[in-house]
Amino acid sequence: MRNLTHHEIDSLLANHCEAEDWTQIFVSEEFSPEHVSHARFSGRIVLGCFEKTFSLAGGLQRHTGIKHVTLHNCEIGDNVLIENVANHISNYRIGHDTYIQNVNVIGAHQVSSFGNNVKVNVLNETGGRDVPIYNELSSSLAYILALYRHKSEAIDKIFGLIEAYAQEHSASYGSIGNHVKIINTGTIKHVNIGDYSKIVNTSRLENGTVISNAESPTYVGDNVIARDFIFASGACVGEGASVMRCFVGQASHLSHHFSAHDSLLFSNGRFENGEVCAIFAGPYTVSVHKSSLLIAGMFSFLNAGSGSNQSNHMYKLGPIHQGIVERGSKTTSDSYVLWPAKIGPFTLIMGRHYRHPDTSEMPFSYLIEKADETFLVPGVNLRSVGIIRDAQKWPKRDLRTDSNHLDHINYQLLSPFTVQKMINGKRILKGLQELSGEQSEVFTFRSSKIKNSSLRNGIQLYDKAISKFFGNCFLARIQNADLSSLESVRKALQPTHELGKGDWVDLSGLFVPKNEVDRILTATVEGKLGLKQIEEQFAQLHKDYYDVVWTWAYDKIQTYWNISLEEIQWEDIVGLIQRWQDAVLDIDQMLIKDAQKEFSITSMTSFGVDGGEFEKAEDFESVRGEFESNPFVLEIHQHIEEKQKLASSILARLPKF
Repeated sequence: MRNLTHHEIDSLLANHCEAEDWTQIFVSEEFSPEHVSHARFSGRIVLGCFEKTFSLAGGLQRHTGIKHVTLHNCEIGDNVLIENVANHISNYRIGHDTYIQNVNVIGAHQVSSFGNNVKVNVLNETGGRDVPIYNELSSSLAYILALYRHKSEAIDKIFGLIEAYAQEHSASYGSIGNHVKIINTGTIKHVNIGDYSKIVNTSRLENGTVISNAESPTYVGDNVIARDFIFASGACVGEGASVMRCFVGQASHLSHHFSAHDSLLFSNGRFENGEVCAIFAGPYTVSVHKSSLLIAGMFSFLNAGSGSNQSNHMYKLGPIHQGIVERGSKTTSDSYVLWPAKIGPFTLIMGRHYRHPDTSEMPFSYLIEKADETFLVPGVNLRSVGIIRDAQKWPKRDLRTDSNHLDHINYQLLSPFTVQKMINGKRILKGLQELSGEQSEVFTFRSSKIKNSSLRNGIQLYDKAISKFFGNCFLARIQNADLSSLESVRKALQPTHELGKGDWVDLSGLFVPKNEVDRILTATVEGKLGLKQIEEQFAQLHKDYYDVVWTWAYDKIQTYWNISLEEIQWEDIVGLIQRWQDAVLDIDQMLIKDAQKEFSITSMTSFGVDGGEFEKAEDFESVRGEFESNPFVLEIHQHIEEKQKLASSILARLPKF
C-alpha cells in the first residue's frame, strides 16, 4: 500500500471528497480516484482499486467505487461498490468484490466477540441450562451442554473452551467478506459477515455472525431484526423474522414474521409464522403455522401441527418446567402438553395432556386425549406409512451444501437407541399384564392409561420391529460372508469394533453409545480434548456407526433370542432368517393396509364436486391415481420382493444339512 499522491488528493477534492488527514489514507498501486466521490474519510483508511463493474438485474451496470459515504477506520478491498450510506461505516474490514448500497450504518465501536459466547437459556427460561453459542457449535455438543449438568466439571471445562474461542475471535474491527451484497439495509453493528452473504432489506443486525461461503451462501432478508445471534452457513432468515439470543443452524429457514428468542435451531429446520421460546430444536424441526408456540422443550425431526402449544409455567416458582419430545414425533392441530413431560421417539401427540406423561420407553406410539385423560397406544406408529415416508424424505431434504457439516445426522428409524426402548417397552407391557392381570380393561403407566387391546398389540408390534432390526443386523454380517462352514459363519459374526455395548443415546441427531459420551467428557476434563477434537470424536463415531451397532446387536440378539452366536448351528441360522423374513413381511403388509386407507370411500369425500359417485371416483383417480400404482405402495412391494430374494439367496448358499 502507498500514500495518496498530490494529484490524487486534488482529484478527490474535485470529486467533493474530504479527509481529516490525507496522510492516513493508504491505497493500492492500481488505485484511481476516478470512481470515488462525495466521500468523507477519518481515521486510518485503506482503499483497493476500482476497476470492475457489477451487472444487476435487468442489465443495469454499476461501476465499483465509493460514492456518498462516510468512512472511519476502514479497510476496503478491490472492486468494491459502497454507495449511499446515510450515516457511516466505521471500524470495518471489507473484502473484495462486495456490493454495499443504501444502508444506514455499519459500525463497531468496541471490542466484540460477534455473538460468540452469548448464553442462550434453553429449556429453562430462568437459567440453569444456558448454552454458550459459537461459530462451530454442533447439535451434539449443545445437547451435552444443555442436559449433562450433572457432569459439572466437564461442562465447566467446555464453557471455558468456548470462552477462549470467543476471546480468540474477538476484535475491535468488524469484517465483511468477499462477494457480499448488502442492500437497502438499516443498522449493522458488531456483526461479522461471511463471504457470499446476501443482506437485503434487513432492518437491524446487532452483535452476531453471519457464516457464509461460496459453497453455502447465507441470506438475511426483508425486515429481519436479529440481536446476539449466529447464523450458520446456508441459513435463510427473512420476511420479518425476529431473532434474539439464538443459534440458527446450517440450511435452516426462518420467515413469515417468525419470532425466536433464547433458542437453538439446528440444521434443516423450518420455522414460519409462529413463535419459539427457550427451545432446543434439533435437526429437521418444523413449525410453520401462525398459531403454534414451541416453548421450553427439546425436539428433533418434529412436525408441529397448527395450534401446537406447551406450558412451562404453573404459577408457583416461575417458568421453570421443561419437556423433551424425542426424535421423529408429531403434534396434531391444537395439541397441548403441560410440562414437565417426556415423550418417546416417533410419537403422535393428539389432544391436550395435563398429567405430565413419561412415555420415553414407548417409542412409535400414539398419545391421545380422551375424556380429559391421556391414553397411550404403544407401538402403533410402526404400522404407519407416515413414519416410513418421513424416514425417506429427511435425507432428500438435507439442504446443506457446505462440505463441513456441523451436525452429524443419523436418519435410521430402527437403531440401538429406539430398539433398546422397544425391548424395555415390551418388558414393561408384559409386566403390567402380570401385575394387573390379562383381563384388566385399562392399565396405568406413568400418568397415562393403556387399553388392554392396545397393550397386547403393542407387545406384538414391538416384537416384530425388534426382530426386523436384529435380522437386518444379522443378515448384513453374513450376506457377503463365506457360508460353506459353521466356523466361517461364526467368524463373520464376531464383532469387529470394541465400542457399542451398553445403552445408546441420541445426541440430537447422532446415535452413540452412552459410555462413549462419558469417555469424551472425561478426556475433556483431563485436558486431552479441545472443541475441535470433541467434534472429531463425534464425526468418527458417526462414521463407524454400522460397525459399532453390530457390537451392540451381537450381545442383544443372544439375550433376546436366547441363542449363542459363538456356537450357532445351521438350524439356528435358518430360524433367524425366517423370523426376520416374517417380521419384515408382516410390517410391510401393515404399511400397505395403512396406505390403502388413503384410497377409501371416505377419502373421496369432496371429490367430483358436481357429479355423482362415478364422477367422484373418476375425479379422485385423476388427482390421486390408483392405489396399485401409487409410488409409495410400489416401493413397499419392491421392498418385500427384495427382502424375499435376499432371504432366498442366503438360504440357497447354506450347505444342506
